[in-house]
Amino acid sequence: MRVVLGLDIGTSSTKALLVRIDGTVIAEAGRPHDVDRPEQGLVEMGADVWWEEFVALTRELLQRVPEADVVAVGVSGIGPCVLLTDDAGAPLRPAVLYGVDTRTADMLADVTAELGGEGVVRERCGSALTTQGAGVKLAWIARNEPAVWERAVRFTMPSSRIVEQLTGEYVLDHHSASQTTPLYDVHENAWIPEWCDLLAPGLSMPRLLWAGDQAGSVTREAAAATGLPVGIPVTAGTIDAWAEGVSVGESVPGRMFLQYGTTMFMIVPTEQPVAVPGMWTTVGTHPGQPSVSGGTATSGAVTEWLRRLVDGEWPTMLDEARCAGIGANGLLMLPYFAGERTPIADPNARGVIAGLTVRHTRGDLYRATLEATAYAVRHNLEVLREAGVEVRELVGAGGGLLGRLWPTIVSDVTGLPQTIPTVTVGASYGSAFLAAGLVANVDVRDWNPPAVRIEPDPHATAAYEPGYRDYRELYETTKAVVHRLAARS
Repeated sequence: MRVVLGLDIGTSSTKALLVRIDGTVIAEAGRPHDVDRPEQGLVEMGADVWWEEFVALTRELLQRVPEADVVAVGVSGIGPCVLLTDDAGAPLRPAVLYGVDTRTADMLADVTAELGGEGVVRERCGSALTTQGAGVKLAWIARNEPAVWERAVRFTMPSSRIVEQLTGEYVLDHHSASQTTPLYDVHENAWIPEWCDLLAPGLSMPRLLWAGDQAGSVTREAAAATGLPVGIPVTAGTIDAWAEGVSVGESVPGRMFLQYGTTMFMIVPTEQPVAVPGMWTTVGTHPGQPSVSGGTATSGAVTEWLRRLVDGEWPTMLDEARCAGIGANGLLMLPYFAGERTPIADPNARGVIAGLTVRHTRGDLYRATLEATAYAVRHNLEVLREAGVEVRELVGAGGGLLGRLWPTIVSDVTGLPQTIPTVTVGASYGSAFLAAGLVANVDVRDWNPPAVRIEPDPHATAAYEPGYRDYRELYETTKAVVHRLAARS
C-alpha cells in the first residue's frame, strides 16, 4: 500500500500521519511536549525533542501499519523559530520561538533605524519589524550571546531541521524565509545580502526552495534511525499554519484561513503583496501566492490554561460554555495572556477578565475565552479592510473545531460564513499532501472536500456588537495599568 508520511511539530505536540495517495488517513499518532519559559517574555524549546519525536512517531506508525510502503515524506513545524547549530550540526542553545517570545521588543526601533526606517523595511520585506520576525532574533543572539554566535554556522526552523537530519540538505522554504524579517525580500523572493551581513554576520544562509519542492532524499543513516526506505523524497517543508492552510485549499483571495490551535493564526491570500499596518506580508507555499497574515499570541493556550486550572474535561466545558450564552453572562476577556501579536503588536499586553462576580461559573469563563478570540479575529479583519483587503468568507481547521461551538462564535462575531473541511487534523495532513505531490498528481479538492458550512446568525451578530465595542475599549483603558504590571512581573 503506497502511502506518504506527514509530520508537524507544533507548540504543544508533534503529530504524524500515514496517508494514502488518494488522501485517506490510515493511521495517526502524536506526542505531547512543552515549551520552556525561562523568564517572562522568553519562550524556547530544546531541539532534540523534534528528532526524537519524529523517530518515535515514524516507527510507531510503521509498526502499526506493516503493509505501508512510504514513498515520500512531508514536514512542517512552528515558526518562525531560530535554532543555531555548529559546524557539526549540533544545537548551540534552545530554539527561540515565534512571536510569543518577545525578547527583541526593546531593540526593534534601533534595528529599524539601522536599516533606514520603517518605510524602507516595509518596502522590501512587506512588514515592519515586530517580535515575530526571526531576523531580529538572530541579531539578538549575535549581540547578547557572543560566545554562542561565534560558534554558529547555520540556522534552521523545526521543519528544516528535520529535513536536514533526514536528507543532509541545508534548505529553508520561501515562506519561512519571508518570516525572517528583515532578511528576505518579498518581491525578489531572495535573501537581502547586506541586511544578512549586518544582523547575522558570518552565518551561512540556507538554500531557498518552495514548500512542496523536493529538498533531498532519505539518507542511509536516517533510514536506519527511522525505519523509512532509503532514497525516498522529502519536501522542503514549511511553517505549520501554511501547511494547515494547504490542507484546506486556502489559497483563494477573499477567503481567510483560520488555524484553531495553541494560537489563532490567520492567512488571507492576495493578488499581489500588500502592506497592512500591524500585520505581516509574506509569500505563500508556492510561487505567485502572496498573502497577508496575522496571529494571536494565545488562543488554545488560554483554553488549556483554564481547563487545567479548573480540572475540567473538554466535552463538559463545551456544554457549559454553550449554556452560558452570548456575552458569557456579563464577562469580557482580553486574551493577551502572552502579550499580543497582530494587530496591536504589544508584547507587554496582558490578559484581563472584566465583570467577574461570585455567581460566574466555569462555563462563563470558558465562553468568555472563546468570545475573546473571536473578537481578536474581528479586530484583524477590520485592519485588513481598512487597508483594502476584503474578506468574504472563512475556512477553519485545527483542534479547536471540536464541538463546533468555537467556529460558530467566530462566524457570529465576524458576520462571515465559515467552511469546515472533511479532514481537520491540521498541518500534518497538509504536509502529507505536499509530499504526495512529489510522487503523484494530486488535488486538495479531491483530498479534502468541504464538509460543513456555518452561516452566521444575524441576531447573534447584532448581539455581539456591544461586546466587541467594549473589547476594543477595554484594551485602551487598561493598557497603562497592565504595562506597569508587566514591568513588575
